[in-house]
Amino acid sequence: MPRASPLPRPPWGWPGVKAVVTTGVFVTTLWNLRCFLNPSEVSGEAPKHTEPLVVLVWDWPSKQVPNVSGDICHELYGITGCWLTTERQLLDQADVVVFPHTRLQPGRDRLPKERPPGQNWVWVSLESPSNTKALAGWNQTFNWVMTYRRDSDIFIPYGKLVPNRSATVNIPTKTNLVSWVISNYHRTQKRAEVYRNISRYLHVNIYGKANKKPLCKDCLLPTTSKSKFYLAFENSIHQDYITEKLWRNSLMASTVPVVLGPPRANYEQFIPADSFIHVDDFGSLAELATFLKTMNSSRYRQFFAWQKKYSVKLYTDWRERICTICTAYPSLPRGHVYPNLESWFNT
Repeated sequence: MPRASPLPRPPWGWPGVKAVVTTGVFVTTLWNLRCFLNPSEVSGEAPKHTEPLVVLVWDWPSKQVPNVSGDICHELYGITGCWLTTERQLLDQADVVVFPHTRLQPGRDRLPKERPPGQNWVWVSLESPSNTKALAGWNQTFNWVMTYRRDSDIFIPYGKLVPNRSATVNIPTKTNLVSWVISNYHRTQKRAEVYRNISRYLHVNIYGKANKKPLCKDCLLPTTSKSKFYLAFENSIHQDYITEKLWRNSLMASTVPVVLGPPRANYEQFIPADSFIHVDDFGSLAELATFLKTMNSSRYRQFFAWQKKYSVKLYTDWRERICTICTAYPSLPRGHVYPNLESWFNT
């Protein structure tokens, strides 16, 4: 039995017998004509999704749930035919159901007991494998994955460079050499080890909760922009795990990122090779420190050449991320279930 539409439909009256016969002849003629003009539509190919796609977010990824009423995807992001809802009573009408990992409870007690035919479930995570626990219990559950990894079914990066022909090079006045904003400092992390060693050779201005110098939301960029370099150190090292530490804290602030994360080649799939410095570029942290301290102004300006062609786009609104499901929907695989989610994510 087809699922009920969440959108109102116009009422239709019952025609007379003569009208039925006439309509039948007309419809048959149209069908034959369509088969002639569009043979692919009757050859077994999946039909296009003509009705608005209904995306149910089972639990909102963030603590504060924004307004998702109305045609929010179109109004905010120009994505048509996409309806978001957090109303669980619409489960039977949803084409896609979104499950953020941070909101999943151990066990399946709080998941829907049954999945309507044709409905697809999406697992969502922006955390790295090192910070994503309890994956083993979700085998054979989700059809699609939505993460920061480029090989995800639905790719949701933390940010990206977008073409901007009118962009000009903007380098704010610099008053110090290196800064770092850090909230969760653990001595066992790679980034903590690198910081301890490089701080032997140069001074690092540290902000954030870890140093009891928290920055307000509007204070972050003005603060980091005063430094020539920013330590864009990820909390763990994984493929494609390149977060706001690069996009917001560094590039958007017009400071040069010194990155610690996946290999240089992985970064270059996101940003130009001459826009950042990788810790692995040097044989030792002493060499890196010397490179930063002795850089002349002309060499420094070369790191900002990307600004002539691009600007930074941040993804911070979960509504925008979830609306992209509708954009990707036509090309997503059908009938697929991840047999071992943990194995895929930890690869």
